[in-house]
Amino acid sequence: MSLDLVNDSATEVEEPRLLMLAEFLWQRLEIDPIADLAIRLVDETEMTRLHVQFMDLAGPTDVLSFPMDDGPDPDDPQGGWVLGDIAICPAIAAAQGAAAGHSAQAELELLLTHGLLHLLGHDHAEPEEHAEMFGLQAELLAAWQTASQLGQS
Repeated sequence: MSLDLVNDSATEVEEPRLLMLAEFLWQRLEIDPIADLAIRLVDETEMTRLHVQFMDLAGPTDVLSFPMDDGPDPDDPQGGWVLGDIAICPAIAAAQGAAAGHSAQAELELLLTHGLLHLLGHDHAEPEEHAEMFGLQAELLAAWQTASQLGQS
């Protein structure tokens, strides 16, 4: 597993904890260990640019997922492949966390989980999809909280 996290925002976040969460999710969701994932934390200006460019929607958003490969290339002797990229806006996360009554870090963890589920093909456009994705998201975050409190992350 290759996991990169770049903070291009001006916001300080608990980057090691986000990386531990990503590793936890990787194991819990049984993601191929040779896949690569990039996480980029961006400011509102950059998130707005990405939102307009890729979703054709105005204004910033909290998280965007960019799936890359469908799986490893059988002709690649190295075997690596790119799961995708996740862009998260910590400023939006802080505002959403405050509105929801939890910390900005907790919101970042929710958004990372949400973004990763999108990379794995989950969606929430239809009511059934919404129930499935948000149910799995809640289950994963509850397991993460338990594991991290026990020091098993």
